[in-house]
Amino acid sequence: MSSKWQIHKLKVENVGADRLDLFLASSNYDISRSKAKKIIDIGGVHLNGRRVRSCSQSVRPGDSIEIYIDPFPLEPYRLSADQVLFQDKFLIVVNKPPYVDTQPTHARYKGTLYEALQVYLQDPFRPRLKPELGMVQRLDRGTSGIMAFSTHQRAHKEMTAMFVEHRIDKRYLALVRGVFTEPQGEVRSLLARSRQQNRVQSVVRGGKEAITRYRVVEQYADAALVEVELLTGRSHQIRAHMSELDHPLFGDVKYGGPKSLASVVLSRPMLHASKLSFKHPVMGSALAFELDPPEDMQALLKFLREERR
Repeated sequence: MSSKWQIHKLKVENVGADRLDLFLASSNYDISRSKAKKIIDIGGVHLNGRRVRSCSQSVRPGDSIEIYIDPFPLEPYRLSADQVLFQDKFLIVVNKPPYVDTQPTHARYKGTLYEALQVYLQDPFRPRLKPELGMVQRLDRGTSGIMAFSTHQRAHKEMTAMFVEHRIDKRYLALVRGVFTEPQGEVRSLLARSRQQNRVQSVVRGGKEAITRYRVVEQYADAALVEVELLTGRSHQIRAHMSELDHPLFGDVKYGGPKSLASVVLSRPMLHASKLSFKHPVMGSALAFELDPPEDMQALLKFLREERR
C-alpha cells in the first residue's frame, strides 16, 4: 500500500454487481473483494456522501462512491484492560498508543480510539444501549499518552468546562533537536492554520492565543528531552511552537524535525502525553496520572543517554 492517503472517486454507470463489495472489487483500482470488505468494515467507503459499513449495501446507476484508504493497517485497534489507567461510573482514563486515531477520519471509523472505547464500554447484557462517551481532549495519531473521557451525563458538562477554562494540568514529554541555552521558557503567540503549507504557524493577527511553557529535563549532544505544559490547547501547538524555537520534534517532518535518529527512521513525532491532573467532575476529588513514554521513545532516550556517557 502507498505511504500516502489514496482517494478514489467512482460514478456508478452500469451495474454488473449490485453489492457494494463486489462492485468495488470489479473496479479498476486493484482492490480485491477481501480488501474491499475490510475497507468497508472500518468505514473507508462513502456512498452518496455518507459513510457505509455494510458490504451488502446495494449500488445503483447514478450513485457516487468515494473510497478513502489511509497508509495504516486495516486491522482495527482494540482497547485492552491494561491500557485503562482509571475507570468509574463517570470517567475513563486510558493510555493511547501511538499510530491510533483519536476520532473518526474519512478513511476509518472502526479502530479509532473513540470507537474502540465504545466497544470496550458496551454493556454485554444491553447490546442495543449505546455507551455514553464525552470526548473533550484530542491527541494526534502519532502522539501517545494519557487521555480522559467522560462516560456519564453528569460528568460531560463539567469535563468540557474544565478543559475550556484550563482547569486541567496537562504535561507532555517531547524529544527535540538542538541545545537549549536556557533551562526553561515560555512561548506566546497567535496560531493559525496555513492552508498553503497545511500546518499551523504563528501569525501577527487573526489566530488563536497559544501559550506553551517548557522545561529541559535532559540535554544531550544535539537533542533534548523537554517537559511541555500547555496553558492552551490549540491543534499542533507543541509541534508549531517548538519548531519556531528551532527545536523541532524528532520525527516531525511536517514541522522541520529530523526524520531519523540513531540510524532509526522515525514514523511519528516523538511526543508523549505524560501527566494529567484534574478534579473529578462529579466527586470533586483530586486525580493525577503519570505515564512513561512508549518503547520507541524509550529506546531513543536510552541511546542518547548511553552516547552522553
